[in-house]
Amino acid sequence: MATHRLTFPTSEEEIRSLRAGDEVTVDGHIIGIRDRTQIRIFDQGVEPPIDLAGALLLHTAPNVRKVGPGRYEKLCIGTTTSARMVRFTEPLGERYGVRAICGKGGLPDEAIEPMRRLGMVYFAIVGGAAALETTQIEEIEEVAWEDLMPECLWKFRVKDFGPLTVGIDSHGTSLYHDVQEAARERLEGIIARL
Repeated sequence: MATHRLTFPTSEEEIRSLRAGDEVTVDGHIIGIRDRTQIRIFDQGVEPPIDLAGALLLHTAPNVRKVGPGRYEKLCIGTTTSARMVRFTEPLGERYGVRAICGKGGLPDEAIEPMRRLGMVYFAIVGGAAALETTQIEEIEEVAWEDLMPECLWKFRVKDFGPLTVGIDSHGTSLYHDVQEAARERLEGIIARL
């Protein structure tokens, strides 16, 4: 396992240097996104008003307080479960050049091949760490599609965000797949002994 510090947006070359199990700390910008945002982009055909090229997307619907027109103060910014949004993985990489996705619980195996081919990774973050994550977000710089509140498109400036673990790398390795396989094999062994 290696440790890395990345600034987002980033390049495919940087992403390809990461391996499953590596630890990553992030600076720069993270884009908050969730189900309704991606439905608007892909099912309704509306182009995102925030540039996603080279981006790290955070599966979130943050708790915020409005402090002025288009301006929000962070209260609690945590992550949500990623698996239900897996169908958006390939088009995010293919059409918009997204480089990384971060959320809870991982992505199913159907994300492995598109991430390998397109030079993307999935970052795991500890569930229940929203208080810490919120302190690592320096500012909410931009918000788009406020009508989807809180599932808007958010642009966060971050410092020392993480540590994150590379759960799926751009070389076809998934820690989630490996754990599921090991559990399946163990279960088969238990059943055989019964």
